[in-house]
Amino acid sequence: MTATTWKTDTIADILSEEFYALIDRNREHIRKTFPVTLRGCTDLESTKKFIGEAIDNQIWSENFYFYIRHIASNNLIGYIVVKNINMDISKCELGYFVDKDFEGQGIISQSVTNALNYCFGELQMNKIIICTSRTNTASQRVATKHGFIQEGILREEFKNIDGVLEDIVYFGLLKSAYQNER
Repeated sequence: MTATTWKTDTIADILSEEFYALIDRNREHIRKTFPVTLRGCTDLESTKKFIGEAIDNQIWSENFYFYIRHIASNNLIGYIVVKNINMDISKCELGYFVDKDFEGQGIISQSVTNALNYCFGELQMNKIIICTSRTNTASQRVATKHGFIQEGILREEFKNIDGVLEDIVYFGLLKSAYQNER
């Protein structure tokens, strides 16, 4: 009888490799808007830790992650995170990005629609927010297209990858407004 060594890749390991490749391809593209993700995914090992923490956060219902795949190739091309969940006031925040090569194709728009349905339905949120940098007009268009209202500008609320504090545009969508639009 011979001993056989089996290599088993966990879903987390496979996802980590795919996620690292996605981040690495898009470092410059998301440089100003996803500094925590960039700092957490500097190499494959740090990305495995980042994904492991994401899985733990989801298990504890602290955040929820949706990974966007290209239909034809099944390649990972983006993601949406539901974060800053506050169950006391039924509020959460969406963060999202898509690979630079897939921008402008409606992928994020459809993914945000799916995330809104999840947040207002499954999670029973009353309000969802999207915060964008002043210069991220594409993300602002996604927000307004989905009925989000600009509620204000939060001054020096976000520290970018260079450590500079930036203003963010704060958008909110109430469940009642979302239901009225449907």
